[in-house]
Amino acid sequence: MALRSLTPVVATALALSFLVPATASAQLGRLIRRAAADESKRQIEALVRDGVRCVFNDLACVEKAKADGKTPVMTDNDGNLITDGDGRPVTDPATAAKKMGPAQKPGTGAWANYDFVPGDRVLFFDDYSADRVGDFPRRFELTAGNWEVVEWQGRRFLRATSGGTISVPLPETLPEQFTIEFPASVQHGNAYVRLSTASVYQGTRDYAGSMPSLEYTQAGLRPQKNVGPRISTPRRQNARGDALVTFRVMADGDYMKMYLNDHRVANAPNAVFPRTKTIYISVSSATEDLPIMIGPMRIAAGGLDLYDRLERDGRVATQGILFASDSDIIRPESTPTLKEIAGMLQAHPDLSLSIEGHTDSDGDDAYNLDLSRRRAAAVKAYLVESERIDAGRLQTAGFGETKPVADNGTPEGKQQNRRVELVKQGG
Repeated sequence: MALRSLTPVVATALALSFLVPATASAQLGRLIRRAAADESKRQIEALVRDGVRCVFNDLACVEKAKADGKTPVMTDNDGNLITDGDGRPVTDPATAAKKMGPAQKPGTGAWANYDFVPGDRVLFFDDYSADRVGDFPRRFELTAGNWEVVEWQGRRFLRATSGGTISVPLPETLPEQFTIEFPASVQHGNAYVRLSTASVYQGTRDYAGSMPSLEYTQAGLRPQKNVGPRISTPRRQNARGDALVTFRVMADGDYMKMYLNDHRVANAPNAVFPRTKTIYISVSSATEDLPIMIGPMRIAAGGLDLYDRLERDGRVATQGILFASDSDIIRPESTPTLKEIAGMLQAHPDLSLSIEGHTDSDGDDAYNLDLSRRRAAAVKAYLVESERIDAGRLQTAGFGETKPVADNGTPEGKQQNRRVELVKQGG
């Protein structure tokens, strides 16, 4: 290996290794390894910075990136980087697809019986993009513990390195129907994430928020009086520091359901969860070596079903149809909403719809317009091909960022503007 092919720091360290006494060889070895690690880190950062992120099964994105002279960097549906065994981003779609496993479509596999429908009115959303790395997130409030915003897997996360509690102030009292969603990594075998409507640090264990305790390791439901929902990752994932599980809670009065990824793991018809204007998030057994990582958090209000709203207003917006990041590929989590739309069309054969795609204001105007059109077309294609809906009953349109329904200057507003609308046609 020629020295001129190495970076200056590594080359210098190698050259010095031939000139110094053997007693210094161990120290130089550490220097070489550290320099090589730093160089690898710089290369990874450059690849992520200069490459084009493409969802692993979005071959159109990959081809466009290559045509533009860019390197495609593979991600999962949420935009998380897919990495190899050495922690380097995967750039080959075939390799990424093998790591991700068979791509699932709405209504297939485990998603066939998945019934989580996200609330359509966003009360709170934060992806920590407005915070500085290393700071406590400005939209949360600290009760106890050590928390900070970090960059991890190419995205922002909230990291807890001790047990503690933070709270989310809401703009209104939590409604009877609501949903909560967030991805998290819980590495310690005894760690948990708990949601409640009173802090565990108020000198009493009689929490205002009372919901069944759930241990993910057993995926069992153990109702406990006055204890918030307790969630732990399965032990088979504890050894993987990059393991992410998406937690979802759906409530309708005292009827609450809990989901981990594509599995419904709790179904509680008598869970008491008092409604307040604050959600508390408590964690345990987090350390510097085994932190708890919490990703973007979304809290939303539910409401009437799609057909009732469509009859009342002539149009209805839904945020239950989800797409892979910067793509028109429909994610399998969209199954319940797509099934509800199909069921509505099957129950009302005279009903015709226009399917409209909308985006927030981030990004290029022309790109957003094209993306919204492709997403609307993808919804129609699913309904026609998978649900056997007559194509003549469905029109599509895309409006990009031109018809916002909320303020694009707020995280909640952007979430509200990223939507698919159904518009009743004819009489």
